[in-house]
Parts: sequence; structure tokens; C-alpha cells
Amino acid sequence: MSVRDMLLALCVVVAWGINFVVIKVGLYGMPPFLLAGLRFTLVAFPAIFFIKLPRVPVRWLVVYGMTISFGQFAFLFLAIKLGMPAGLASLVLQAQAFFTILLGALMLSEKLKWNHIVGILVAIIGMFMLATSGVKGHTTTGITLTTLMLTLAAALSWGLGNITNKVIMRNTDVPMMSLVIWSALVPVIPFFACSWWFEGTSAILSSLLHIHLQTILALIYLAFIATVFGYAIWGNLLSRYETWRVAPLSLLVPVVGIFSAALVLHETLSTREIIGAVIIIIGLLVNMFGGLVVQTCIVRQQQQ
Repeated sequence: MSVRDMLLALCVVVAWGINFVVIKVGLYGMPPFLLAGLRFTLVAFPAIFFIKLPRVPVRWLVVYGMTISFGQFAFLFLAIKLGMPAGLASLVLQAQAFFTILLGALMLSEKLKWNHIVGILVAIIGMFMLATSGVKGHTTTGITLTTLMLTLAAALSWGLGNITNKVIMRNTDVPMMSLVIWSALVPVIPFFACSWWFEGTSAILSSLLHIHLQTILALIYLAFIATVFGYAIWGNLLSRYETWRVAPLSLLVPVVGIFSAALVLHETLSTREIIGAVIIIIGLLVNMFGGLVVQTCIVRQQQQ
């Protein structure tokens, strides 16, 4: 990977890591479903007038939009609104890698390798430590079982979206940006409907009539930097380089998320939560690199 492309990849990683802090800031002045609905409205408009409709069956476009956009961010925004720390949210959401692997095995008959299973088991231990950190005296962040499960539900939705993306790409070559822009239309109505039903007309009107500058800036960031810019660069890199060169860089997202949350939001983790976070990161590393490390060691032994 060239130096230019590496810098672009790192820019995306930083943008996606800071994204969780921006969500938290945006939610200070607007309810979660309304914020998410406006985000995807900005993603779709006016971009759909300049980007061609992807040649994808409507049913798959809808499934993709309802999973990776509506499901993921409905659960994630709600979790953060209810108190899930932005830094930990950026880490727990990476469980999507495990859900994608398991769903691929169940739905696409893909093979599970030993490092996938070990990585999942290790990460489960870390998740358990986070889940039990809500016991009085252990937590300093306000994480609860409810917010943790909502974040895992967001990760599951992301995993389902990844599987849908695989199915779409198997049948036709679709530009990633076209898929992102047009699928953004799908969750707009469900988000606004949920906002009307759960958050109420008065909350919607109050949020829009008294919208804060920080909320406007958060929406701009979420729509154009985290989504349009992020997916455009990432998709371009994936199209020009092997997956193994690009995908591992996503492991830096929770690192940026945790540090930026500590710096901007002054989030702190208890000892138990730090240990749980480290264990989850180890699980992610085993999942991604375990097979490669063992294979390299075997090759070296054979050469000796």
C-alpha cells in the first residue's frame, strides 16, 4: 500500500473512531431516532441526483438498508443515549466481525477456522466482564446490561448487513458508494416513524426549533465525513488492494474511539472494564491474525 493510501486509510480510521464521540455530542440536543433519520436523509440527498441507482434487486437494497443502516444505528444510537460510553461502544460494535463469521457459516456455508472459534470465545469472556461491570462498585461509566445488549444488537445488524453485501456482490459488481447512497433512503421513513411513535411530536418539534449548532455540526460530520467520505475511501481501497491489507486497520477504530472519548468526553474506565476491553481486543486479534501466525510458524519450521 502506498504512503498516500495508507494516510487515507488512517484518516478514515480516525474519522470512524471519532464518530462515536460525535454521536454522543449530537444526542445531547436531539433524540436518537430523529438524529439517525436526519443523518441518513443528508446521506441520500442530494447525492442520489448525482449517483446512479445500483443495479441491485429492490429486495436486497431494502434488506441492506434495514440491517446495516436502520438496525445498526437504531440500536447504537439508543444504547449511547441510554448511557453506553462512546469509547466502549466503538469496541463492542467490533463484535460485528464475529457475527459476520458465524452468519457466513450458517447462511453461506462458509467454513469456520480454529482462530475464529478461539477469538469468539476469548471475546465472550471480555463481554462478560463488561456485562458484570455494572455491579455496584465496579463501574465508573454507567454501562449496563441493557446498553451492552443494545450495542451487541447493533453489531449483529452490521453483521447481517455484511452478509447481505456479500450476496449482492456475488451476483453483480456494484459500486460501494452507489449502494451506500441509495440504501440510505431505506431507513429514513422507519427512523422518522419510530421518532414519531416513541419520541413524540413535541420532542421532535422542540429539537428542530431549538436545534443547537453542535447538533448541526454532528449531523454534518455523521452524514458526510463518517458515511460518504469514509465509505468512499474505504471502498476504493478495498477495490484496489487485498482485503488482508485493508481490513486489519479497522482494529484501530476502537483505539481511536476510546482515546477520543477520554479526551473529549472525559470518559474513564474501571479496572474491570479495562481488562474486559483488552480481552476483547485480544479476541479480535486472534480472530484476524491467529491463522496467519500459526501458518507462518509452520512454514518456518519446515524451512529449518
